[in-house]
Amino acid sequence: MAGGARVEDYISLLKPRVMSLVVFVGLVGMLVAPGSIHPVVGLIAIACIAIGAGASGALNMWYDSDIDAIMSRTVNRPIPAGRMQRNDALTFGVVLSVFSVMLLTLATNWFAGAFLAFTIFFYVVVYTMWLKRSTPQNIVIGGAAGAFPPMVGWAAVTGDVSWVSFSLFLIIFLWTPPHFWALALYKQGDYGAAGVPMMPNVAGEKSTRVQIFVYSLLLALSSVAPILLGFSSWIYGVVASVVAVGFVWHATRLLLANESVEMRKRARGLFTYSLSYLAILFLALLVDNFALRMGVL
Repeated sequence: MAGGARVEDYISLLKPRVMSLVVFVGLVGMLVAPGSIHPVVGLIAIACIAIGAGASGALNMWYDSDIDAIMSRTVNRPIPAGRMQRNDALTFGVVLSVFSVMLLTLATNWFAGAFLAFTIFFYVVVYTMWLKRSTPQNIVIGGAAGAFPPMVGWAAVTGDVSWVSFSLFLIIFLWTPPHFWALALYKQGDYGAAGVPMMPNVAGEKSTRVQIFVYSLLLALSSVAPILLGFSSWIYGVVASVVAVGFVWHATRLLLANESVEMRKRARGLFTYSLSYLAILFLALLVDNFALRMGVL
């Protein structure tokens, strides 16, 4: 392959860890949507969401290869490590983007395809090319791109969106800032060296911790929104309440931390907790919805 890239380098471009979460929340959005979808069409739809997410990751690595070479957690990515040419990543990302959008449109409906195209555009152009290097609100606004997949999955079944699908978007949207700002609190040296205006580097640690706490409260409220909309039962309600309280507890400990070492330890603790938050919440929603449809509840 050109530039000496290996198969695993192309897989790395897809950001498989991020893709796995995108696929899961997209799958949940599709499975809880009213109506039905043929299993084969559903598999194609999920594959398109996965490919679209991978394409976004590849285009992100293409554009950010200069700062990836500076940051310790990204320096070994294929382009900064010298295993792949930038143009190869660009071509790979564009081809996958076009393919995923066209296939989803043909397999499901034009609205779902257009929504996927908008999601890729938002992540690559709005977030990566514009917001990431220009404002400390980069994660807040840009986080919408990562919150769209359950709405895309919902649209693949229904051909539209609803308040319920928006509530799933809102959960991920409000989860994103405290998740990434917690990471930025103990990795701010990397972001500072790369010139990325993450919140701790611009507003300071104290302000960031306050904002993390506020967003955690909003996240807790949004996490019970499916119950308020009459879309879920006590099963989801119990799980959502427990994990939301846990998130707020971690955010509170971070807010009240005194020493710098303690603060970084608690920031890492919140970040680690947040990694499983969405998976637990969306799995509970899926189980709850299945139980309701089967008449168990």
